[in-house]
Amino acid sequence: MYRARVAISELLCYNDFMKELDTTQKKLFDDLRHIDENGNEYWLARELQTALQYTKWENFHKVIKTAQIACKISQQSVADCFPEVRKSIISGKGRKSEIIDYKLTRYACYLIVMNGDPRKDVIAWGQTYFAVKTRQQELAELYERLSEDEKRLFIRGDIKQKNMLLAEAAKKAGIITSLEYATFQDAGYRGLYGGMTAQDIAENKGLKNGEEILDFMGSEELAANLFRITQTEAKMRREGTDTPQKANATHYQVGKAVRETIKGLGGTMPEDLPTPEKSIKELEAETRKQLKSKKD
Repeated sequence: MYRARVAISELLCYNDFMKELDTTQKKLFDDLRHIDENGNEYWLARELQTALQYTKWENFHKVIKTAQIACKISQQSVADCFPEVRKSIISGKGRKSEIIDYKLTRYACYLIVMNGDPRKDVIAWGQTYFAVKTRQQELAELYERLSEDEKRLFIRGDIKQKNMLLAEAAKKAGIITSLEYATFQDAGYRGLYGGMTAQDIAENKGLKNGEEILDFMGSEELAANLFRITQTEAKMRREGTDTPQKANATHYQVGKAVRETIKGLGGTMPEDLPTPEKSIKELEAETRKQLKSKKD
């Protein structure tokens, strides 16, 4: 479970970094993309050569050949990924001749970049981009292999951290007393839960006094609340929210926006999601017990 928590935290940390990389790769690949008569996308090797800063075709052709070997090793069809085409050109002396080009698939472009010269900045950016994308996929697959209880433990732990950041943002907005903070939290819950306060949610779940509602949420409900928390903190920080009234309004608006997104996707409203039988505290106790028994 610890490895899963660390790995998924790593996945979340990639987001800001990938924004810059995505922009770079969009300019590099999407601007050069062609669509054939059947709607299939492709890239021309001669155009990619220039984008990847190879001045000589001979040198770039060596990279293509290496990429083709990698394609074959991965048991993909070289003919499908690197179909060869011929182009007619007219030299400076007016002589007509043919040159080789390739209609590359996106996978072929990936292989070319990964086998290119990393001393070139554009290649280094491309290799970093694809390496991070691959790692993201691995981590996403790891998360999907977690059990429901493991997902709950992970997301609940992340909420605890993000709630501290939200509390700091609330404090900067002038929310000082516990009553003011409870009002602020209720604003977010009312937006997300269609008008329900924290007390209403607790009663809806059949909880006893003192039991934390976040400890009695499944992974889907926890994820919705995590999104509410992170986006509220980000919006308050971005806009410089400086009064309790503005903070409460922002929290409500974000919660409502998350609810509308769930509705638009055809999802189940958070108040209608099932309440797990075991609380987070019970799961944490079981996990500690299991770890202790393994050590013994």
